Amino acid sequence: MDKFISLSVLGMLAVGLNGKVCAQADTGVPENERPNILFILSDDHTSQAWGIYGGILTDYVHNPNIRRLASEGVVLDNCFCTNSISSPSRASILTGTYSHKNGVYTLADSLDTSLPTIATVLKQAGYQTGLVGKWHLKSQPQGFDYYSIFYDQGVYRDPLFINSSDPWPGNRNFGECIQGFSTDIVTEKAIEWMRNREERQPFLMCCHFKATHEPYDYPIRMEHLYDGVVFPEPDNLMDWGPETNGRGFVGQKLEEIGRRWELASADPDKWWCRYPGLPFSTKGMQRSVARKAIYQKYIRDYLRCGATVDDNIGKLLQALDNMGIADNTIVVYVSDQGYFLGEHGFFDKRMFYEEAARMPFVIRYPKKLPAGKRVKDLILNIDFAPTLAQFAGINSPKDIQGHSFVDNLCGRTPKNWRKSFYYRYWTHHIIRPAHMGIRNERYKLIFHYGVPLDMTDGQELPTKPVWDFYDLQKDPREDHNVYDEEEYAPVIRQMKKEMIKLRTEVGDTDEKYPQMIKLLDEYF
Repeated sequence: MDKFISLSVLGMLAVGLNGKVCAQADTGVPENERPNILFILSDDHTSQAWGIYGGILTDYVHNPNIRRLASEGVVLDNCFCTNSISSPSRASILTGTYSHKNGVYTLADSLDTSLPTIATVLKQAGYQTGLVGKWHLKSQPQGFDYYSIFYDQGVYRDPLFINSSDPWPGNRNFGECIQGFSTDIVTEKAIEWMRNREERQPFLMCCHFKATHEPYDYPIRMEHLYDGVVFPEPDNLMDWGPETNGRGFVGQKLEEIGRRWELASADPDKWWCRYPGLPFSTKGMQRSVARKAIYQKYIRDYLRCGATVDDNIGKLLQALDNMGIADNTIVVYVSDQGYFLGEHGFFDKRMFYEEAARMPFVIRYPKKLPAGKRVKDLILNIDFAPTLAQFAGINSPKDIQGHSFVDNLCGRTPKNWRKSFYYRYWTHHIIRPAHMGIRNERYKLIFHYGVPLDMTDGQELPTKPVWDFYDLQKDPREDHNVYDEEEYAPVIRQMKKEMIKLRTEVGDTDEKYPQMIKLLDEYF
């Protein structure tokens, strides 16, 4: 890892693809040329529903503004999170570090306010910094001149906002209630702050949507989008469990979201959220018919919710154009992780399958980056902070574990760029065991160790350790666990060694968990 180019070295400019000037290391950027940064983060807006990554929903997605960003910027085809759940992914994005380093392992953990983040280092370097929308890290946001954030996850309709002008209330359910739909409101707040900023200083605006998180709600203007449409189904929609493909976990099935809809239909006031399009029931339906009915409602709601995100991305881009700052503003749109849209019969995320761990990502920087380019290198969420720091011409946050991918964006992938990466999901549930894994350009190895350790937000009953192995070239949908097939034995042995090596490099040693040390000795 120490062979990577340091971000503290002085930079130089090089000519990039398509005749664009592409930054190699902008540490020496003149102060009056430092870029603004608009970082748009959605929740669970998976690549299958972006319409620029292919797949069965491509022709159904309402995505003119995501398409615009893709045509004017650079798309990452192989971007992944290191822990596929919201709060941990957000902590890794901010700090550039793995969960075991930043302390946010599960949804119940709080981000240590003493940790340096991309916001704190940009603010120290003279950036104006703002944050609106979903925060979900419990502690008070640090490094932001202004914030207006949801209590907890926030709600879609008439959300409460906790503002930086008020005393920090902690994790309590009160704040300023604003009438309207949350995605629209967050966008309006972000635009208002950018318009009223100090124009002589560059800015970082973190615009964080609740969408497309469950309950997948949408405003009135979207309620007839997809009326009468029957969506195509994934080939593995009728995957009923480990007996279907030999995987080492049960997973969260579509029937669970159907059950939630039925409970909420019976008494909406007793459920934790408000679902659109109720009542709903599959009572009396044959199993396959019921799953198909759940899938159709699920995708309809989800794509309406996603269309609202795209609509608001358009408003943000128009605002930059109107302010005359689009050329020198970096725009990033990314989701905090992926999400299952019926693949394997699943919904939700968390697992180290492609649909859940992949982060759709697009970046536009007209002044420095080529347009219409796609990058296939393995990029991680811990790489975001050092990349933005390099573009801003400053040093990365202290103790960073990620690496800037500015050169990758310009078509100059470093020779020593990663060929594999390490992943770990710490929250343990019987249907979704705690696990760790490694992925390279072709293969994926997952160890479902199934031990709760001392993690919050999980279950205490352990599960039997088990391995999954997938050949992504032959089986891109991960339909067949081939861990026990002899032809892959040499590859699996090598990948186990590589997993141990990567664990050591990132400092995930499990030193305080003797039971894990014993387990790893036994199974590796």
